[in-house]
Amino acid sequence: MGFEIRHSVSPVKPASTMSADRIDEVAAVLGRRRQIAAFVLAMGLPPALQFVLELLPHDQLSTDMLVHLTGIVSVALVGGLWPAVAAAVLAGLVVNYFSVHPVGSLSVIDPENLLALLVFVVVAVAVSLVVDRAARLRKEARIAGAEASVLVELSRRAVAEGNTIPAFLDQVREYFGVDSAGLWVREEVSPGTATQWTLQELSDGPRQTDVSDAGTKLQLDGERLLALMGRDLSANQRRLLSAFGAHLLAMIQREQLVASQRDNLRLAEGNIMRTSILRAVSHDLRTPLAGIKLASSSLRDKNISLTPDEQEELLATIESGADRLDRLVSNLLDMSRITADSISPLIGPVYWADVVGEAIRGTTPERLRVLLPDNMPPVDADAGMLERVIANLVENALKYAPESDVVISGTVGGAGTATIGDIPASELMVIDHGSGIPAGKVMAMFRPFQRADDTTPGTGVGLGLAVAKGFTEAMGGVLLAEPTAGGGLTMVVRLPLSTGVAPEPRDERTRWRQY
Repeated sequence: MGFEIRHSVSPVKPASTMSADRIDEVAAVLGRRRQIAAFVLAMGLPPALQFVLELLPHDQLSTDMLVHLTGIVSVALVGGLWPAVAAAVLAGLVVNYFSVHPVGSLSVIDPENLLALLVFVVVAVAVSLVVDRAARLRKEARIAGAEASVLVELSRRAVAEGNTIPAFLDQVREYFGVDSAGLWVREEVSPGTATQWTLQELSDGPRQTDVSDAGTKLQLDGERLLALMGRDLSANQRRLLSAFGAHLLAMIQREQLVASQRDNLRLAEGNIMRTSILRAVSHDLRTPLAGIKLASSSLRDKNISLTPDEQEELLATIESGADRLDRLVSNLLDMSRITADSISPLIGPVYWADVVGEAIRGTTPERLRVLLPDNMPPVDADAGMLERVIANLVENALKYAPESDVVISGTVGGAGTATIGDIPASELMVIDHGSGIPAGKVMAMFRPFQRADDTTPGTGVGLGLAVAKGFTEAMGGVLLAEPTAGGGLTMVVRLPLSTGVAPEPRDERTRWRQY
C-alpha cells in the first residue's frame, strides 16, 4: 500500500535560529577549551594558593585544606570532574609537603594528619562530582534551549506560512547542512509480493536514487522513511531530527485529512445535486410526458373522430412536450458534466452569426430580433457549447419577459473594447425588457435549480443559466448579467477574439464554480 503525494518544491528561507551543526560545534568547542583551561588551572592553582598561604601567618591545617578545596571547586566549575580530581590530588600533595609535619617531606607521621588528608581528597572529589554534574546539566539545558527554539520557529513558520512537504524537506536540508532530504514510502511491487521504498518527495539538491545510499535514515512509521543524503548526523542532531520527523508525519497526516475532507465534501455536493435533481424534475418530467401520453392516446383512439385541426393541435402538443423533455434532459446532462469536471471544449475560430442561427432554431421568431454587426470577427470557442449557451440565454429571456421582444446584438471587438484579462474580446448580448432581477440576486441566479419567485413549476428546473455560465467559463470566457436601460435584464457573453491559431490543449479540465 502506498500514498501518492505530488511533488512541488518551494524555496524556504533558513530559520533565524542556531543550526544543528552550530549547536554541536558550540558544545564540542566549549568542552575542549574549558577542559584544557581547567587542566592548566589544576596544575597551577594549588601551588599558587600555597604560596599565598605561606605569606599569611596561620598554624591551622584546616585553613590550608579549606583554601585548597575552594580552588578545586573553581577547577571543577571550569572543566568538570577530571581536571578537579587532578587538582585535588595535587592539592593533597602540596598540603602534605608544606603544611603537614614533617614539613618538606611527603611522609606523614601523625595518623590524624593522614586521615585528614584522605578525607580532604575524598571530599574534594565528591564536590567535583557534584559541580561537574551541575555543569553538564547546564550545558545540556543550553543545547536543549537552542533545539527548542528551533522547533518553536519550525512550528511557527509551518502554521504562519502553511508549508508544503517539499518546502519542509528543504528546510530540513538547510538546517542539518545535508545535500538533500527525501521522503520515501513503502509500496508493494505487486499484490502479495515484497515491498520496496519509493521516493515520493525531495528537497532541493541531488536526486536520491537508492534509500540505502542515504547518510542518515529516520523511520517515521511503518510506511514512511525520512532519508538525508550527504553525511551522518551526530547523536544530538539525530535526536533533533526525530522531532523534525514527528512534525513531518503530522504534516502528512494533515494533508491526508484535508484530501479526505475535500473528497467527502465533493461526495456531499454530489448527493445534494442528486437530491435537488430528483426534487426538481419530479414535476417537470411528468408534465410533458402526461401531455405526450394524452395526445398520442387521443390520436390512436378509433372511437374518437378528430378534425384535421384537432389532429394538428395534438401533434403540436406531442412535439412541444418532446422539445421540453429534450431541453430538460440536455440541461441535466450538461450540469452533470460540469459538476463532474468532465468538460473538454474543442476550441477553434467560431463566428457569432453561425451559432446564433442554430441556437434560435425552433424558437418563436416573431419575438426575436437579431441585430448582429456584419463584420463581427470570430472568437475562440467550442461551437456546440456556445450554441447551448445562447439557446439557454434566449430561452430564459423569452420565459421571463413574455410581454416584450428579445434582442440579440453584439460588439465587433478589438483594441479599446472588451477584454478578458489582457486579451481582446468580443461580446454577444441577449437583451430583454421584462421585470429584471434585483442586484442582490444576480449572482444567485447562476446557481443550479434557481427560478424566479413568480415562475410556475412547469417552466423548468432552473439549470439554463448555470449551464450557460459553466460552458462559458470552460471556453475561457465570461458570462455577465446587467440591467437593461428602461427595465429588464441583459446577459453578456464575452469570449476572446480568435487569432486563427488553435490554442494549446488544457492540462486541467475547467471546474464549474458556484457563486
